[in-house]
Amino acid sequence: MANQNVLDDVFESFVNGVKLFKDREVLRHDYIPEKLPHREEQIKLLGETVAPVLKNARCSNIFIYGQTGTGKTAVTKYVLSHLESKAKEYGAQIKFCYINCRMTGSEYRVFASLSQSLGMTIPFTGLSVGEVFDRFRTGLESSRVLFIVVLDEIDALIKDRGDAFMYELTRINETLQKSKVSIIGISNDLRLKEFLDPRVFSSLSEEELVFRPYDARELRNILFERSKLSFREGTLSDSALSICSALAAAEHGDARRALDLLRVAGEVAERQGAKIITEEHVRQAEKHIEHNRVTEALKNLTLHSKLVLLSVYHLNKANATTGEIYDVYHELCGEFGAGLLTQRRLGTLINELDSMGLVNAKVVSMGRYGRTKKIRLEISRSFIRDVFADDGRFGELIKYVPQVTRKGSADTN
Repeated sequence: MANQNVLDDVFESFVNGVKLFKDREVLRHDYIPEKLPHREEQIKLLGETVAPVLKNARCSNIFIYGQTGTGKTAVTKYVLSHLESKAKEYGAQIKFCYINCRMTGSEYRVFASLSQSLGMTIPFTGLSVGEVFDRFRTGLESSRVLFIVVLDEIDALIKDRGDAFMYELTRINETLQKSKVSIIGISNDLRLKEFLDPRVFSSLSEEELVFRPYDARELRNILFERSKLSFREGTLSDSALSICSALAAAEHGDARRALDLLRVAGEVAERQGAKIITEEHVRQAEKHIEHNRVTEALKNLTLHSKLVLLSVYHLNKANATTGEIYDVYHELCGEFGAGLLTQRRLGTLINELDSMGLVNAKVVSMGRYGRTKKIRLEISRSFIRDVFADDGRFGELIKYVPQVTRKGSADTN
Protein backbone atom coordinates (compact mmCIF):
# COMPACT_ATOMS: atom_id res chain seq x y z
CA MET A 1 0.00 0.00 0.00
CA ALA A 2 2.88 2.36 0.85
CA ASN A 3 4.20 2.17 -2.74
CA GLN A 4 0.73 2.87 -4.11
CA ASN A 5 0.38 5.95 -1.86
CA VAL A 6 3.74 7.29 -3.04
CA LEU A 7 2.62 6.89 -6.67
CA ASP A 8 -0.74 8.53 -5.96
CA ASP A 9 1.15 11.54 -4.55
CA VAL A 10 3.47 11.68 -7.59
CA PHE A 11 0.63 11.53 -10.12
CA GLU A 12 -1.59 13.99 -8.24
CA SER A 13 1.19 16.55 -7.82
CA PHE A 14 1.90 16.28 -11.57
CA VAL A 15 -1.75 16.76 -12.55
CA ASN A 16 -2.47 19.54 -10.04
CA GLY A 17 1.00 21.14 -9.80
CA VAL A 18 2.62 24.05 -11.64
CA LYS A 19 2.37 23.77 -15.44
CA LEU A 20 5.39 25.14 -17.26
CA PHE A 21 5.00 23.31 -20.58
CA LYS A 22 2.56 24.21 -23.33
CA ASP A 23 3.87 21.46 -25.65
CA ARG A 24 6.99 19.50 -24.66
CA GLU A 25 7.03 17.56 -27.99
CA VAL A 26 8.40 20.71 -29.68
CA LEU A 27 11.69 20.10 -27.82
CA ARG A 28 12.07 16.51 -29.10
CA HIS A 29 14.71 15.66 -31.73
CA ASP A 30 12.23 14.36 -34.29
CA TYR A 31 10.08 17.52 -34.32
CA ILE A 32 10.53 19.34 -37.66
CA PRO A 33 9.67 23.04 -37.20
CA GLU A 34 8.14 25.33 -39.85
CA LYS A 35 11.42 27.26 -40.02
CA LEU A 36 14.97 25.92 -39.64
CA PRO A 37 17.05 28.93 -38.55
CA HIS A 38 20.69 29.23 -39.73
CA ARG A 39 20.36 26.41 -42.27
CA GLU A 40 19.02 28.44 -45.23
CA GLU A 41 22.18 27.85 -47.29
CA GLN A 42 22.10 24.05 -46.77
CA ILE A 43 18.35 23.92 -47.55
CA LYS A 44 18.99 25.79 -50.81
CA LEU A 45 21.95 23.57 -51.83
CA LEU A 46 20.10 20.33 -51.07
CA GLY A 47 17.00 21.68 -52.86
CA GLU A 48 19.09 22.47 -55.95
CA THR A 49 20.62 18.96 -55.88
CA VAL A 50 17.27 17.10 -55.76
CA ALA A 51 15.28 19.49 -58.02
CA PRO A 52 15.98 17.54 -61.30
CA VAL A 53 13.56 14.78 -60.20
CA LEU A 54 10.69 17.25 -60.75
CA LYS A 55 11.45 16.92 -64.47
CA ASN A 56 11.75 13.13 -64.19
CA ALA A 57 15.57 13.17 -64.28
CA ARG A 58 17.75 11.35 -61.75
CA CYS A 59 19.42 13.70 -59.28
CA SER A 60 23.03 13.29 -58.13
CA ASN A 61 23.86 11.18 -55.11
CA ILE A 62 24.79 13.45 -52.23
CA PHE A 63 26.74 12.87 -49.07
CA ILE A 64 25.90 15.01 -46.03
CA TYR A 65 28.47 15.27 -43.23
CA GLY A 66 28.33 16.92 -39.84
CA GLN A 67 28.47 16.17 -36.14
CA THR A 68 25.40 15.15 -34.17
CA GLY A 69 22.85 17.93 -33.69
CA THR A 70 23.90 20.10 -36.64
CA GLY A 71 20.52 19.76 -38.42
CA LYS A 72 21.40 17.19 -41.14
CA THR A 73 18.33 14.97 -40.67
CA ALA A 74 15.95 17.89 -40.06
CA VAL A 75 17.09 19.69 -43.23
CA THR A 76 16.87 16.51 -45.33
CA LYS A 77 13.34 15.68 -44.13
CA TYR A 78 12.29 19.33 -44.54
CA VAL A 79 13.54 19.51 -48.16
CA LEU A 80 12.09 16.13 -49.14
CA SER A 81 8.66 16.85 -47.68
CA HIS A 82 8.52 20.06 -49.76
CA LEU A 83 9.81 18.15 -52.80
CA GLU A 84 7.05 15.57 -52.31
CA SER A 85 4.28 18.17 -52.40
CA LYS A 86 5.86 19.85 -55.49
CA ALA A 87 6.14 16.45 -57.22
CA LYS A 88 2.38 15.93 -56.82
CA GLU A 89 1.82 19.39 -58.35
CA TYR A 90 4.02 18.57 -61.37
CA GLY A 91 2.93 14.94 -61.67
CA ALA A 92 6.50 13.65 -61.28
CA GLN A 93 6.81 9.94 -60.41
CA ILE A 94 8.89 10.15 -57.23
CA LYS A 95 9.15 7.91 -54.18
CA PHE A 96 11.19 8.39 -50.99
CA CYS A 97 12.43 6.02 -48.33
CA TYR A 98 14.11 7.22 -45.13
CA ILE A 99 16.15 4.64 -43.19
CA ASN A 100 18.10 5.14 -39.97
CA CYS A 101 20.95 2.63 -40.41
CA ARG A 102 21.77 2.51 -36.70
CA MET A 103 18.22 1.34 -35.95
CA THR A 104 17.95 -0.95 -38.98
CA GLY A 105 21.18 -2.71 -38.13
CA SER A 106 21.81 -4.97 -41.15
CA GLU A 107 22.02 -5.00 -44.96
CA TYR A 108 19.07 -7.44 -45.00
CA ARG A 109 16.86 -4.99 -43.10
CA VAL A 110 17.95 -2.06 -45.31
CA PHE A 111 16.95 -3.85 -48.53
CA ALA A 112 13.77 -5.22 -46.88
CA SER A 113 12.77 -1.67 -45.80
CA LEU A 114 13.45 -0.32 -49.30
CA SER A 115 11.30 -3.12 -50.78
CA GLN A 116 8.49 -2.52 -48.28
CA SER A 117 8.38 1.18 -49.15
CA LEU A 118 7.64 0.07 -52.74
CA GLY A 119 4.73 -2.05 -51.49
CA MET A 120 6.50 -5.43 -51.53
CA THR A 121 6.35 -7.99 -48.71
CA ILE A 122 9.69 -9.36 -47.54
CA PRO A 123 9.92 -11.96 -44.71
CA PHE A 124 11.66 -10.75 -41.54
CA THR A 125 14.38 -13.40 -42.02
CA GLY A 126 14.98 -16.48 -44.14
CA LEU A 127 16.36 -15.11 -47.43
CA SER A 128 19.94 -14.32 -48.38
CA VAL A 129 20.91 -10.64 -48.68
CA GLY A 130 21.46 -11.23 -52.42
CA GLU A 131 17.92 -12.60 -52.81
CA VAL A 132 16.37 -9.60 -50.99
CA PHE A 133 18.41 -7.21 -53.15
CA ASP A 134 17.28 -8.97 -56.36
CA ARG A 135 13.63 -8.73 -55.26
CA PHE A 136 14.10 -5.05 -54.48
CA ARG A 137 15.65 -4.39 -57.89
CA THR A 138 12.84 -6.26 -59.70
CA GLY A 139 10.12 -4.46 -57.71
CA LEU A 140 11.80 -1.11 -58.31
CA GLU A 141 12.03 -1.67 -62.07
CA SER A 142 8.33 -2.50 -62.32
CA SER A 143 7.41 0.60 -60.21
CA ARG A 144 8.73 3.04 -62.87
CA VAL A 145 9.75 5.70 -60.35
CA LEU A 146 12.60 7.98 -59.40
CA PHE A 147 13.47 6.54 -56.01
CA ILE A 148 15.31 8.72 -53.45
CA VAL A 149 16.86 6.67 -50.66
CA VAL A 150 17.96 8.47 -47.49
CA LEU A 151 20.45 6.45 -45.43
CA ASP A 152 20.87 8.28 -42.11
CA GLU A 153 23.75 7.40 -39.75
CA ILE A 154 25.17 5.33 -42.59
CA ASP A 155 28.54 5.26 -40.76
CA ALA A 156 27.08 2.96 -38.05
CA LEU A 157 26.18 0.24 -40.57
CA ILE A 158 29.34 0.52 -42.68
CA LYS A 159 31.63 0.31 -39.64
CA ASP A 160 29.77 -2.76 -38.39
CA ARG A 161 29.05 -4.60 -41.64
CA GLY A 162 31.40 -3.21 -44.30
CA ASP A 163 30.40 -1.45 -47.52
CA ALA A 164 29.42 -4.33 -49.85
CA PHE A 165 25.71 -3.37 -49.71
CA MET A 166 26.62 0.22 -50.64
CA TYR A 167 28.56 -1.03 -53.66
CA GLU A 168 25.43 -2.88 -54.86
CA LEU A 169 23.24 0.16 -54.28
CA THR A 170 25.52 2.69 -55.99
CA ARG A 171 25.76 0.48 -59.12
CA ILE A 172 22.06 -0.44 -59.34
CA ASN A 173 21.22 2.17 -62.00
CA GLU A 174 23.39 0.29 -64.53
CA THR A 175 20.83 -2.57 -64.46
CA LEU A 176 17.64 -0.45 -64.47
CA GLN A 177 15.76 0.78 -67.55
CA LYS A 178 12.46 2.21 -66.26
CA SER A 179 13.40 3.39 -62.76
CA LYS A 180 16.37 5.25 -61.24
CA VAL A 181 17.81 5.47 -57.71
CA SER A 182 19.45 8.47 -56.03
CA ILE A 183 21.08 8.16 -52.63
CA ILE A 184 21.35 10.73 -49.85
CA GLY A 185 23.89 9.45 -47.31
CA ILE A 186 24.05 11.18 -43.91
CA SER A 187 27.05 10.63 -41.64
CA ASN A 188 28.05 11.93 -38.21
CA ASP A 189 31.66 10.95 -38.94
CA LEU A 190 33.73 13.19 -41.20
CA ARG A 191 36.29 10.39 -41.58
CA LEU A 192 33.84 7.92 -43.08
CA LYS A 193 35.82 7.72 -46.33
CA GLU A 194 38.51 5.78 -44.37
CA PHE A 195 35.97 2.93 -44.14
CA LEU A 196 34.72 3.04 -47.74
CA ASP A 197 36.09 1.38 -50.86
CA PRO A 198 37.26 4.31 -53.07
CA ARG A 199 34.89 3.13 -55.88
CA VAL A 200 31.90 3.27 -53.53
CA PHE A 201 32.96 6.65 -52.20
CA SER A 202 33.33 8.21 -55.66
CA SER A 203 29.89 6.97 -56.82
CA LEU A 204 28.22 7.90 -53.53
CA SER A 205 29.57 11.42 -53.09
CA GLU A 206 28.83 12.98 -56.46
CA GLU A 207 27.91 16.04 -54.38
CA GLU A 208 28.93 16.79 -50.78
CA LEU A 209 27.37 19.02 -48.17
CA VAL A 210 29.06 19.74 -44.82
CA PHE A 211 27.06 21.05 -41.84
CA ARG A 212 29.22 23.07 -39.46
CA PRO A 213 28.31 23.16 -35.76
CA TYR A 214 26.04 25.96 -34.49
CA ASP A 215 27.63 28.72 -32.40
CA ALA A 216 26.16 29.95 -29.08
CA ARG A 217 24.25 32.83 -30.71
CA GLU A 218 22.62 30.52 -33.29
CA LEU A 219 21.73 27.96 -30.62
CA ARG A 220 20.15 30.70 -28.53
CA ASN A 221 17.97 31.71 -31.52
CA ILE A 222 16.94 28.08 -32.11
CA LEU A 223 16.08 27.59 -28.43
CA PHE A 224 14.25 30.91 -28.24
CA GLU A 225 12.03 30.00 -31.24
CA ARG A 226 11.26 26.55 -29.82
CA SER A 227 10.72 27.81 -26.26
CA LYS A 228 7.93 30.14 -27.45
CA LEU A 229 6.07 27.04 -28.70
CA SER A 230 6.95 24.70 -25.83
CA PHE A 231 6.69 26.80 -22.61
CA ARG A 232 4.01 29.04 -21.15
CA GLU A 233 4.85 32.73 -21.33
CA GLY A 234 7.15 34.03 -18.60
CA THR A 235 8.23 30.60 -17.32
CA LEU A 236 11.74 30.54 -18.86
CA SER A 237 14.44 32.88 -17.52
CA ASP A 238 16.92 34.54 -19.91
CA SER A 239 19.83 33.13 -17.92
CA ALA A 240 18.52 29.54 -18.33
CA LEU A 241 18.19 30.07 -22.09
CA SER A 242 21.71 31.53 -22.33
CA ILE A 243 23.38 28.80 -20.31
CA CYS A 244 21.66 26.04 -22.32
CA SER A 245 23.06 27.51 -25.54
CA ALA A 246 26.52 28.16 -24.03
CA LEU A 247 26.85 24.59 -22.70
CA ALA A 248 25.75 23.06 -26.03
CA ALA A 249 28.01 25.40 -28.04
CA ALA A 250 31.00 24.35 -25.92
CA GLU A 251 30.23 20.74 -26.86
CA HIS A 252 30.40 20.85 -30.71
CA GLY A 253 27.40 23.20 -31.16
CA ASP A 254 24.93 20.35 -30.77
CA ALA A 255 21.32 21.59 -31.09
CA ARG A 256 19.96 18.23 -29.88
CA ARG A 257 21.90 18.58 -26.66
CA ALA A 258 20.66 22.16 -26.23
CA LEU A 259 17.02 21.05 -26.75
CA ASP A 260 17.49 18.13 -24.34
CA LEU A 261 18.95 20.45 -21.69
CA LEU A 262 16.05 22.84 -22.04
CA ARG A 263 13.39 20.10 -21.92
CA VAL A 264 14.94 18.28 -18.93
CA ALA A 265 15.50 21.60 -17.09
CA GLY A 266 11.77 22.30 -17.61
CA GLU A 267 10.90 18.86 -16.22
CA VAL A 268 13.21 19.32 -13.20
CA ALA A 269 11.66 22.76 -12.46
CA GLU A 270 8.12 21.40 -12.87
CA ARG A 271 8.81 18.49 -10.49
CA GLN A 272 10.13 20.95 -7.91
CA GLY A 273 7.02 23.12 -8.23
CA ALA A 274 9.07 26.12 -9.48
CA LYS A 275 7.27 28.83 -11.41
CA ILE A 276 10.32 29.82 -13.50
CA ILE A 277 13.07 27.67 -15.07
CA THR A 278 16.43 28.97 -13.77
CA GLU A 279 20.12 28.40 -14.42
CA GLU A 280 20.22 26.00 -11.45
CA HIS A 281 17.58 23.78 -13.10
CA VAL A 282 19.78 23.66 -16.23
CA ARG A 283 22.80 22.62 -14.11
CA GLN A 284 20.79 19.79 -12.55
CA ALA A 285 19.54 18.74 -15.99
CA GLU A 286 23.13 18.65 -17.28
CA LYS A 287 24.24 16.17 -14.57
CA HIS A 288 21.24 13.95 -15.28
CA ILE A 289 21.77 14.02 -19.09
CA GLU A 290 25.54 13.43 -18.89
CA HIS A 291 25.01 10.15 -17.02
CA ASN A 292 22.33 9.08 -19.50
CA ARG A 293 24.43 10.18 -22.48
CA VAL A 294 27.38 7.92 -21.61
CA THR A 295 24.97 5.03 -20.90
CA GLU A 296 23.26 5.56 -24.28
CA ALA A 297 26.61 5.94 -26.07
CA LEU A 298 27.74 2.56 -24.70
CA LYS A 299 24.45 0.82 -25.51
CA ASN A 300 24.35 2.22 -29.07
CA LEU A 301 27.90 1.29 -30.03
CA THR A 302 28.11 -1.03 -33.03
CA LEU A 303 28.97 -4.67 -32.37
CA HIS A 304 32.70 -4.35 -33.16
CA SER A 305 33.06 -1.06 -31.25
CA LYS A 306 31.63 -2.84 -28.18
CA LEU A 307 34.09 -5.71 -28.66
CA VAL A 308 37.01 -3.25 -28.97
CA LEU A 309 35.91 -1.36 -25.84
CA LEU A 310 35.59 -4.66 -23.92
CA SER A 311 39.11 -5.59 -25.08
CA VAL A 312 40.47 -2.38 -23.49
CA TYR A 313 38.36 -3.13 -20.40
CA HIS A 314 39.83 -6.65 -20.07
CA LEU A 315 43.44 -5.51 -20.50
CA ASN A 316 42.86 -3.17 -17.52
CA LYS A 317 46.06 -1.18 -17.95
CA ALA A 318 46.86 2.51 -18.32
CA ASN A 319 48.75 2.15 -21.60
CA ALA A 320 47.57 -0.77 -23.74
CA THR A 321 48.90 -0.94 -27.32
CA THR A 322 46.83 -1.53 -30.46
CA GLY A 323 48.53 -4.94 -30.83
CA GLU A 324 47.53 -6.06 -27.32
CA ILE A 325 43.96 -4.85 -27.87
CA TYR A 326 43.81 -6.73 -31.17
CA ASP A 327 44.89 -10.00 -29.45
CA VAL A 328 42.05 -9.74 -26.89
CA TYR A 329 39.59 -8.55 -29.58
CA HIS A 330 40.54 -11.64 -31.68
CA GLU A 331 39.57 -13.87 -28.73
CA LEU A 332 36.32 -12.01 -27.97
CA CYS A 333 35.25 -12.28 -31.63
CA GLY A 334 35.80 -16.05 -31.37
CA GLU A 335 33.74 -16.25 -28.16
CA PHE A 336 30.97 -14.11 -29.64
CA GLY A 337 30.97 -15.79 -33.05
CA ALA A 338 31.62 -12.50 -34.87
CA GLY A 339 33.75 -12.04 -38.01
CA LEU A 340 37.13 -10.42 -37.44
CA LEU A 341 38.01 -6.92 -38.67
CA THR A 342 41.55 -6.09 -39.84
CA GLN A 343 43.98 -4.39 -37.47
CA ARG A 344 43.75 -1.21 -39.59
CA ARG A 345 39.95 -1.10 -39.18
CA LEU A 346 40.35 -1.75 -35.46
CA GLY A 347 42.68 1.30 -35.29
CA THR A 348 39.95 3.45 -36.85
CA LEU A 349 37.38 2.18 -34.31
CA ILE A 350 39.79 3.07 -31.46
CA ASN A 351 40.05 6.60 -32.90
CA GLU A 352 36.26 6.81 -32.91
CA LEU A 353 35.97 5.63 -29.28
CA ASP A 354 38.59 8.28 -28.46
CA SER A 355 36.57 11.03 -30.20
CA MET A 356 33.49 9.95 -28.19
CA GLY A 357 35.47 10.31 -24.96
CA LEU A 358 35.15 6.61 -24.03
CA VAL A 359 38.88 5.85 -24.37
CA ASN A 360 41.99 8.01 -24.48
CA ALA A 361 44.34 7.15 -27.35
CA LYS A 362 47.55 9.16 -27.47
CA VAL A 363 50.60 8.69 -29.67
CA VAL A 364 53.80 8.32 -27.62
CA SER A 365 57.35 8.62 -28.95
CA MET A 366 59.53 5.56 -28.21
CA GLY A 367 62.77 7.30 -29.23
CA ARG A 368 64.64 5.31 -31.90
CA TYR A 369 61.91 2.62 -31.79
CA GLY A 370 59.49 5.04 -33.44
CA ARG A 371 56.04 6.03 -32.18
CA THR A 372 53.28 3.92 -30.73
CA LYS A 373 49.71 4.52 -29.58
CA LYS A 374 48.83 4.05 -25.90
CA ILE A 375 45.18 3.46 -25.08
CA ARG A 376 43.33 3.59 -21.76
CA LEU A 377 39.71 3.76 -20.61
CA GLU A 378 38.24 7.21 -19.92
CA ILE A 379 35.19 5.89 -18.03
CA SER A 380 35.14 3.70 -14.95
CA ARG A 381 35.22 -0.08 -15.36
CA SER A 382 32.29 -0.43 -12.96
CA PHE A 383 30.22 1.85 -15.23
CA ILE A 384 30.96 -0.39 -18.26
CA ARG A 385 30.16 -3.46 -16.14
CA ASP A 386 26.80 -2.01 -15.07
CA VAL A 387 25.76 -1.05 -18.61
CA PHE A 388 26.82 -4.30 -20.29
CA ALA A 389 25.57 -6.57 -17.48
CA ASP A 390 22.02 -6.23 -18.90
CA ASP A 391 23.17 -6.62 -22.50
CA GLY A 392 22.59 -10.37 -23.02
CA ARG A 393 25.69 -11.96 -24.50
CA PHE A 394 27.88 -8.98 -23.64
CA GLY A 395 27.06 -9.63 -19.98
CA GLU A 396 28.81 -13.00 -20.43
CA LEU A 397 31.80 -11.40 -22.18
CA ILE A 398 32.29 -9.07 -19.19
CA LYS A 399 32.97 -12.17 -17.04
CA TYR A 400 35.19 -13.83 -19.66
CA VAL A 401 38.92 -13.94 -18.85
CA PRO A 402 40.98 -13.75 -22.08
CA GLN A 403 43.99 -16.07 -22.57
CA VAL A 404 46.29 -13.05 -22.99
CA THR A 405 45.41 -11.64 -19.55
CA ARG A 406 45.59 -15.12 -17.95
CA LYS A 407 49.11 -15.48 -19.31
CA GLY A 408 50.01 -12.01 -18.03
CA SER A 409 48.77 -12.75 -14.51
CA ALA A 410 50.53 -16.17 -14.52
CA ASP A 411 53.84 -14.45 -15.39
CA THR A 412 53.56 -12.05 -12.48
CA ASN A 413 52.89 -14.84 -9.90
